[in-house]
Amino acid sequence: MTRKTFSLGILTIGAIGGGLFGALYFLQKFPKDSPLSTFKKIETHNGIINPNRIFDFCDPRPVHDLIVRKGYTSCYNRQTRVPVWVSIELTSKSLAENKGNRKYSKFKEDETIDSRFRAKLSDYFRSGYDRGHIIAAADVKFSQEALDETFYLTNISPQVGKGFNRDYWSYYEQFSRSLTSKFESVSIINGPLYLPKECPDGKWRVEYEMIGNPPNVAVPTHFFSIIYARDTSDDTVAVGSFVIPNTVIDDNVKLIEFAAPINAIERASGLDFTYKNEKRQKELCKAVECDIRKFMHNT
Repeated sequence: MTRKTFSLGILTIGAIGGGLFGALYFLQKFPKDSPLSTFKKIETHNGIINPNRIFDFCDPRPVHDLIVRKGYTSCYNRQTRVPVWVSIELTSKSLAENKGNRKYSKFKEDETIDSRFRAKLSDYFRSGYDRGHIIAAADVKFSQEALDETFYLTNISPQVGKGFNRDYWSYYEQFSRSLTSKFESVSIINGPLYLPKECPDGKWRVEYEMIGNPPNVAVPTHFFSIIYARDTSDDTVAVGSFVIPNTVIDDNVKLIEFAAPINAIERASGLDFTYKNEKRQKELCKAVECDIRKFMHNT
């Protein structure tokens, strides 16, 4: 089996059956205390030219649409037409409510998004990819409305079907829900990544497919998932972070092989996931067994 190697900012990650390996060759380029995000106010200039003159005509700053639903929050990327991330809180109580039925739910375009930047149902038609949930429909069965809202395309991304969306990713979703039996609440944030891979000439390139006609929707190479599980027994938060390739994954590949440092995911995504109280943080996979094998026959 061939191995594709992808860069994760400070690490490299094997796309097929390999987990994480190799090394911190990018770390020295990014000081740990460097800001992960900045915002500069648009100022008025009185010089010979006004470098901000363009704002008299338009405002081309990037826009990410933040959408709060009954059961989750989505941050939508207008360029890739898939979410930047989607987040949810799970509890044993919320999962015990089973008032929604998936057979009544239908995939639908999100009309809150400007039509110029909206993912469309036709983009996925005969694309060869599943309309994969970023946050699972099974996470929000506490009402039919909440369940239906998970089918908006602002919670959807192209995913490999057999071997990923219908299998390994589904097992991972079940594992995430199972954590509510140990923790008071489980907060999860999932999203796509577009990682560079090493090519035969030794150079690194970002390559990913686009679907739709015209091709508008980006197909992620990987998905990240970060879990913050609140443990009231010792007033801590167990944190786990994973990067899972959007490809067929053998059932024998252990979840722990896809564990990735949060700061590596931050570098690759440009997002800040720093837990606000690191003194109360512990490792999820030391607090529980990060094993999805017991869920493989439950789908």
